[in-house]
Amino acid sequence: MEKTITTIAARLTALLQQQHFVEAYEELFDENAVSIDPMYQPDLKGLSGLVEREKLFLSRAEIKKVRLSEPILAGNYFSVSLSMDFSVAGQDKTISELCVYKVENSKIISQQFFISGL
Repeated sequence: MEKTITTIAARLTALLQQQHFVEAYEELFDENAVSIDPMYQPDLKGLSGLVEREKLFLSRAEIKKVRLSEPILAGNYFSVSLSMDFSVAGQDKTISELCVYKVENSKIISQQFFISGL
């Protein structure tokens, strides 16, 4: 069954809200998905790398709270505003970001983050 951009956006936001970050990648992202993230250089391509990077982050961070906006849809793109409170090595941090996703063939093929609070 082909997923629409509306169902993909809703599923992604639900998984992120529940802090199921790795599951979101494994379920919704294409094998060749690209991530453009100012916290990590160079850009990362490939689902396995995205999953490994997420697992590494989660092994170092304690997520305290995740807040998400409703998705905004435009063609085969959608965006959400995400803010997260977490701690790393005992230091509390908050980031706010605009997350933009591109969908093709019922999978997310790219994500790009615009982050403040780094």
